[in-house]
Amino acid sequence: MGKTQKAMAKELEVSPSTISRELRRNGGKKGYRPKQAHIKAMSRRKKARRPSKWTALVIYFVEKMLREDLSPEQVSGRLYKCCRLRLSPESIYQHIWKDKKNGGTLHLHHRINNGKKKRKRRGKRDSRGHTKNRVSIDKRPYIVEK
Repeated sequence: MGKTQKAMAKELEVSPSTISRELRRNGGKKGYRPKQAHIKAMSRRKKARRPSKWTALVIYFVEKMLREDLSPEQVSGRLYKCCRLRLSPESIYQHIWKDKKNGGTLHLHHRINNGKKKRKRRGKRDSRGHTKNRVSIDKRPYIVEK
């Protein structure tokens, strides 16, 4: 369109250096072409990604240990101890819930179902978060005002 880099940057509301980098990185022999630029960007993105730790073998061992009723924390510790593989308990929890969403049964082996706290039902109301023998702010002594 014959516009300057500054004009393009202003129109796109980005820094002129962003336009300059884009043209330098993704320009070809015939100049800048959007499809070619997108292909180059996607290949750079693919190269930048680290390989996943969740290989088929790791998934097999994690699921086997979970079915033996080990907690995700214990599974994580055992994987590090035997294989020097660092896998966070949180990622194991995510694997369990993803499996449940897909109709799996891993969550049934988890000791704490759904991570929800249950309240006691022994004829009493739930007393969590309440202070016993609490005095109302209206009934405080006059001296407190001063």
